[in-house]
Amino acid sequence: MLMPFRPLTDKERLDWLRLARSDNVGTSTFRRLLERFGSAGKALERLPDLARRGGRKLIYRAYPESAALAELARLAELGARAIAWSEPDYPEDLRAIDTAPPIFTARGRFDLLAQPGKIALVGARNASANGRRLATDMARDLAAAGAVIVSGMARGIDTAAHQGALLAPSGGTIAVIAGGIDVLYPPENAALFDRLGREGLVLAEMPPGTEPRAPYFPRRNRIIAGLSRAVVVIEAAVKSGSLITARLANEQGREVMSVPGSPLDPRCRGSNHLIRQGALLVEDAAQVLEALNETIFLDSMPKRDLQFQPQPIDNELETSTDDARDSILSLLGPSPVEVDELLRQCHCSAPVMGMVLLELDLAGRLERHPGNRVSLLAQVA
Repeated sequence: MLMPFRPLTDKERLDWLRLARSDNVGTSTFRRLLERFGSAGKALERLPDLARRGGRKLIYRAYPESAALAELARLAELGARAIAWSEPDYPEDLRAIDTAPPIFTARGRFDLLAQPGKIALVGARNASANGRRLATDMARDLAAAGAVIVSGMARGIDTAAHQGALLAPSGGTIAVIAGGIDVLYPPENAALFDRLGREGLVLAEMPPGTEPRAPYFPRRNRIIAGLSRAVVVIEAAVKSGSLITARLANEQGREVMSVPGSPLDPRCRGSNHLIRQGALLVEDAAQVLEALNETIFLDSMPKRDLQFQPQPIDNELETSTDDARDSILSLLGPSPVEVDELLRQCHCSAPVMGMVLLELDLAGRLERHPGNRVSLLAQVA
């Protein structure tokens, strides 16, 4: 039986934000810390010891409380909010993926988060005039039918998709951005950015004030895919962020659709490639809705229980972890290995191995890969 989600207290929200912003605490590490210690506050207390046990040489310091308080104050100033995994406002579609951000910030129409009918429209930044027109029309028609359009507010197709959705009466659209919630990018979208903050929703994983950088865009793309029941690609080169979003959507069990384009246009080679790989060919909003058979408007994603309970202090587990650490380290190297294979060879229990990997994570010595694989990074300070 799943426990109901509930709003965090002010102290819990501060702890969640600090834990999510602390060094080497990624999505999977955050989840494992809560599974082990039951709350973000308890996990914060244990971070220095866990990092030391994992081999970190310098003293580990969690994200400062003063910095987290300043971030929350900035959000309040913007009329924005920080929303965590365990809260009822967190979108169920996004919560269902393994890489869902533990906490994100949002500004605008928060009611859009609860609407199940979300469709992502993504594509080329240097889109053609026809591609932009198609994105505008498709987004407008989908929004008029009740869908919420999700995109990344980039130049080209993304911008056209947001603008098209806003043309529909009460049209809903969510912009997932790579920087902070208060950082405009690209600069020519200033008017759109302001309008989205009032009539749509702007969502960000990074702290306020963060300038967008190349590594942040793939992280943004997984959120775009995770929010959506389907991803529609309109014009995309072979190597593009749109194809990353489509791949992530496929891995997350979401529908992938693509608009065909001229084989003579490099901007369409990636979107045409998706069709060859099995993506559904669509040409307008009606075909998108027909393919989804209105399931986008059903709240049918699996519920996820994120109500963690602290485990009792187990001195025997920590002793066993000390005994097993060298064995696990000897099995790890720069080449990724499946966690299940590591468990078979290390001759220790799953809780013991999980604790060792958690310690290595926090020490900055472990890299996690798709397919539940891990590798060892070089020793760091």
